[in-house]
Formats: sequence, C-alpha cells, structure tokens
Amino acid sequence: MRAILVGVKTRDRTEKDLKYSLQELEGLVEALNGKTLGKLYQNRPVPDPATYIGRGKAKQLKELAEGIEADTIVFDAELTPVQITNIENITDTKVLDRTDLILSIFSERAKTRQAKLQVELATLQHQLPRVYGQKGKALSRIGGGMKTRGAGEKLGEIKVRTIKDRIARIKKELEYIKKQRYQQRKWRNKNPDIFRVALVGYTNAGKSSLLNRLTKRETFISDQLFATLDTKTSYMVFPDINKKIVITDTVGFVKDMPQEIMEAFMATLEEVEEADLILHVVDISDENWTEKVESVDSILKKIKVHTKPQVLVLNKIDMVIPSPEYLEDSDATMLSGDRESVIISTKEGWNLDRLHEVLKKYAVQKETIPAS
Repeated sequence: MRAILVGVKTRDRTEKDLKYSLQELEGLVEALNGKTLGKLYQNRPVPDPATYIGRGKAKQLKELAEGIEADTIVFDAELTPVQITNIENITDTKVLDRTDLILSIFSERAKTRQAKLQVELATLQHQLPRVYGQKGKALSRIGGGMKTRGAGEKLGEIKVRTIKDRIARIKKELEYIKKQRYQQRKWRNKNPDIFRVALVGYTNAGKSSLLNRLTKRETFISDQLFATLDTKTSYMVFPDINKKIVITDTVGFVKDMPQEIMEAFMATLEEVEEADLILHVVDISDENWTEKVESVDSILKKIKVHTKPQVLVLNKIDMVIPSPEYLEDSDATMLSGDRESVIISTKEGWNLDRLHEVLKKYAVQKETIPAS
C-alpha cells in the first residue's frame, strides 16, 4: 500500500487532535506493511456530505495521487458509501476510511476461530451499507429479513440477503463460544483461591509483553499496532498467600474505536467484566499517553467496568530514563494524580517486584471481603 492520508480539521476538532490522529493513522498503515507517501489537510467547519473534503479538494487529491504514484487514499474518519464512491470516481484511486484500515489489520492478525468470526462479523456489518456503493445508494432498509425472491430481484438485494444470513450464522456461533467461555469462567469463579486480573490498554502499550513476564508464558510480541487480537489467559502463583493469579490479556484499544469492532469483540471483553482487578497498561514513553488513557477510560465506561478496582501500570519507563535508580516513590503519584499506579519496565524487569506486591495486596483484600 502506497498511501495518502487525509485529515479534516472541523469546528469540533483541534489542530492537536488532528495531528495526533493522523500520526496514529500512519501507524495503522505501517501495521499493514504500507507506506505513507503524503498527507493532505483541510480546514472546514463541517465535512462535505458528497465528498467529505469538497469536489475541488478531491480533484487536488487526484493530482497528488498521480504525482507521487499513490495507490490508496486513507481518510481519518468514517465515510459514507456515497462519499467513498464519489471520491473514488474523482480520483481514480482506492479509498479507505479509518474503520476499513483497522478491519484490514484485524483480518490479517486474527488467529483463533473466535477472533476470525468476530472480525468477519465486524467487516460484514461495516460493508453492508456499501453493497450499492458504486451507485451511491445506502442499504440500511433493503433486504429486511425477507426470504422471498421476486423475478425482478436485483443483484444488490441478493447480496444484502446473503450478507444478513451470514451475519446471523456468525452471531449464533459466537453465542455458542460465549457460553463455553462462560462455563470456563464459572469454574474459576467458584475457586476462592483464584484471583482474576484483566490487562487492558491502548494497542501497543505492552500488555502481551507484561503477560509474558509475569507468567513466564511465551506469547507473540511485536512493536506494532494490534500485534495480537486473541484473548490469552495464563497464571502465576503466590504460595505465601496461597493464591493463584489468573491474568487475561485483551484486545488493544484505539481512539474512537469503530462501533462494529466494539460490538464484535464484546464477547472477548466480557473477561474484563469478570475480573477482580483491572491493570490498565500505559506506554509512558508515548507523548500522547494521557490522551490514550482517556480513550481507554471512555471504553471501560461504555462496557460498564470503570467502577472495578483498577491500577495504572505505567510501562516502558526504560525509554524515558537510563536506569531504575532514577525512579522515586513520588514519580507515579506525580504522573497519575490520585489514581493508584506503578511505574515499570517490562523489557528490563524494573519495578516488577512492586507490581507483584500490588497484585498480592488486592488478592488478600478479596479474601478478607465477606461474601454478600
């Protein structure tokens, strides 16, 4: 992929927000082994309903794409079927929106049956309104579950019915997987010596690395966005308190996580609902880490787990300071305010003993809380 990135600064978006979002979009392109050749910015109060950026700007985009030989234009927004069709007709170049890009990454990275089904479901739900896209017609009401076939039925209507049937079958299979996972969690919940921890955080914050360090488990680790999609569960044992800590890694989040992906991965995120403690892993070396913490917090509120006990794990401190001697007890409080937190380096092993103590503390607290 040889891409041009397009961002629009509207009245609801600051210049800083636009810059940060386009920087992340470039990372998403790289995650697909693509290369960003250029960026096009625009200021307008509201997006153009026909082309998002206006016909004149779209023509300018065509000239830019031809000049640098780009084969894909990626918009830092979610486009309508009409907008995609119009822009492609003007530029003669493939157009993707932010959701398309994320779904493409998910499709490449999904390994387990559940993850593959979740990605397929999200993709079909995103693609459904675009079946007539080449004619600029949205299909939100077409094919509403009718099984009859008229002699004059159009190809688009057949496609819509096929997609809706496939969506129904995927949801049924995911429901079966969900029940299986519920039974597994039910068994863990009955054991009073098991303490459940969920790792959450922005994509590429180091959650898989931390799971590997804490549990001595070998998991796939890569310095890229959405390196892993599948939920992974492992454990560590604290014999001195007679506790088994079951730790579950979850899919990483991004700012403005597409609704289709949120809905598809809700079964995975149910692991967070069952957790006794949430470890919110943060890449402290990222200049935008505070904004990313806010993004994850907003998603935790959406899935209604924000009131659970939570600890901020400020990771990758080795990229900020040269040695652990520079760490002080006051550092974590200074960075996170009144939120409980611990600064670590998963890569170097700095302060992991402090994190162990935090896990022990919460495990013992659970033991002393009387059952309601």
